[in-house]
Amino acid sequence: MSSPLRSANAVNDEHLDLGRLGDFIGFRLRRIQNQLSSAFTTESVDHGLRPGEFSALALISANPGLSQVKLAREVGLDKSAAVTVVDDLERLGFAERRRSPGDRRRHALHTTASGEAALEKMFARLEAVEQDVLNALGPHDLHVLSALLDRVYDSCFRR
Repeated sequence: MSSPLRSANAVNDEHLDLGRLGDFIGFRLRRIQNQLSSAFTTESVDHGLRPGEFSALALISANPGLSQVKLAREVGLDKSAAVTVVDDLERLGFAERRRSPGDRRRHALHTTASGEAALEKMFARLEAVEQDVLNALGPHDLHVLSALLDRVYDSCFRR
């Protein structure tokens, strides 16, 4: 018996049958992410960022004072890899570490003016890359999808 995920894919003859892979949300999410990120990667590389560093910079911007530990968790990196990402962002002049006022042992991460300027350009490109997806979904579907993705993400931490 085929799963609901697999049978939904088979409805459209333009798509390759995913077989058992169609039963896995992670594969489906990664397939979409690969398509969208390949179109965006050129913009981030033009700013000297490796894949994943844009996300880290954007999270630092949205959460001034963010700790490296929380950044690592949110971007899905181990702590040592997060240190390397922050080192690279500092080297580029996009972010900086400051001693946390509440705990001098911890660093609080902040973006710089250069980092904010780079983010503006990269977010404009990201919006252009995702415009077709946004048009295909519409506001209601996008809201539902975002809520579902948040639930999936939250479930990853309950293991």
